[in-house]
Amino acid sequence: MKTKEEILYAIKHQLAMEYNCLIDDFSKSDNILTIQRNHPERRKYADGAFFLQMVTFGENVVITSKKCIHKWLNEYTKDRKGYWLFEHNNLLELELKLNENGRKLSQTYHMFLSFKNIEPKDNGLKIKWFENEKIQQFYELGSFTNAISKNYNPNKPDILAIAAYNGDEIIGMAGCSMDTPLLWQMGIDVKEKFCGKGIGTYLVTLLKKEIENRGKIPFYGTSLSNIRSWNVALNSGFTPTWIEISTVEK
Repeated sequence: MKTKEEILYAIKHQLAMEYNCLIDDFSKSDNILTIQRNHPERRKYADGAFFLQMVTFGENVVITSKKCIHKWLNEYTKDRKGYWLFEHNNLLELELKLNENGRKLSQTYHMFLSFKNIEPKDNGLKIKWFENEKIQQFYELGSFTNAISKNYNPNKPDILAIAAYNGDEIIGMAGCSMDTPLLWQMGIDVKEKFCGKGIGTYLVTLLKKEIENRGKIPFYGTSLSNIRSWNVALNSGFTPTWIEISTVEK
C-alpha cells in the first residue's frame, strides 16, 4: 500500500494538470484562478475541458475557467474562504453568472481516499470477481449503476468488480473504473432489502484492498446527501479529502 504522502501527491499531480495550476496551489490560503485547458491526460468526464471547474482540499479554492469570466471570478472569490464557496448560497451566485453564459453547475462531488489498511470482515457470503469485458454482461441489467457504468465507456472503462450472492441472486456489487492508469474510482450498489447488513462495506473493503495490491490508487466519490454511501466509505477506511464541481450546458 502506498503511503499517505504518495497518495496525496498522485491526486494533486493529476488535478494540477487538469486545473492548469501547481501542486502547491491546493495548499495555499489564497484562492487561485487559472485559464482552463484540455489536458490530454485529464480524467475524461466530458468531451473537452469544462467551461468552469473548481476544487477545494479544505482551505482555498482553485478555479479553472474560460477567460471571459475571470474578471467576475476575481470579485466573486475576493476576501472569501475558498471552502465556503461550495455552500449553497455561494453556488447559487455562481450559478446565476454561469446561466448568462449558457452553462449551469453539475452536482458537487465529495471525494474520498484511503490511508488505512483495514481487513474485511468475512460475513460468509459467496462472492465472485469479474474483470474487463466480463463486466459488460451486467450493463443490460441496469441494477448496479453506481458500481459500474450504464454501458461501456472507453474513456473510463470498468476494470474490476466484485459481486455478493444470495444463492444465485446478485445482491450487491462493487466496481471500479480506470479513470486514469493510476487512479481507479470505486462505486457500490446493494439491493434495497439487503441494505444495513454490512454488505456494501464488505465488498468495498475487498475491492479497495485488491486495487491497492495491484499498485493502483482507489478513490471513492459520492454526493453530500447520500448518507449510506458516506457510511460505507468511512467504514471501509476512506477519508473525505477533496470536493469538486464542474459545469454542463444549460
